[in-house]
Amino acid sequence: MTKSIAGALLLAATATPAFAQDETEAPDAITITGSATVVSDYRFRGFSQTNEEATIQGGFTVAHESGFYVGTWGSGVGFANGSEIDVFAGFAKEVTSGLTLDIGATAYLYPGASDSTIIEPYFSVTGTVGPATLKGGVAWAWGGQDALGDESAVYLYTDAAVGIPSTPVKLKAHAGYAKSDSFLGGLDGDVFDYSVGAEVSWKVLTLGVSYVNTDAPKLGGYKEAIGADGAVLFTLGAAF
Repeated sequence: MTKSIAGALLLAATATPAFAQDETEAPDAITITGSATVVSDYRFRGFSQTNEEATIQGGFTVAHESGFYVGTWGSGVGFANGSEIDVFAGFAKEVTSGLTLDIGATAYLYPGASDSTIIEPYFSVTGTVGPATLKGGVAWAWGGQDALGDESAVYLYTDAAVGIPSTPVKLKAHAGYAKSDSFLGGLDGDVFDYSVGAEVSWKVLTLGVSYVNTDAPKLGGYKEAIGADGAVLFTLGAAF
């Protein structure tokens, strides 16, 4: 699951009226951005999705100047049929100087794997405090979806990023909390994950390193067996 998140496996986004460009609109009314990344391990909310192996990820987003956007993102995974495709849509708007609200939903798809799709609405607030960019958000998946059974799931998180002046280096930190009686809540029904790291950018390239861990139980080697133990991750990505 993304972002994050979060591959070179792309699903073409379906056009919607909010993104339709008529002859009277300016050419820059629609913006298309994308990325391709190699990661040493794909971690989703602290849990490895690739059996702690490297994979390729990528995606693109089509955004309208009104604030509406759609996009897709993909990655290799170590289960299902080896691929994850996420499709998302939402609305993001700067409501005041330096403060942006974002609301939307993500569909996590695993082609070829039955009863595996999860749809998860989300909401986040992003703002700046001095040199720092801060983000807080919540994602919620309702019960009754085939992949979750009767259980719902909620994920709360906060992210922080601070650029070091006069350098291409950015320091980053993340903390998240998941609660669910489905597999999204881990063994005990709730799990905390965190990461700290740094990245350096040069033109369209970004090299990152981070330490990721969770508070999943260690009993009987469970934490290591599910790929929720502490690990140093490396990423190399290109934006376009």
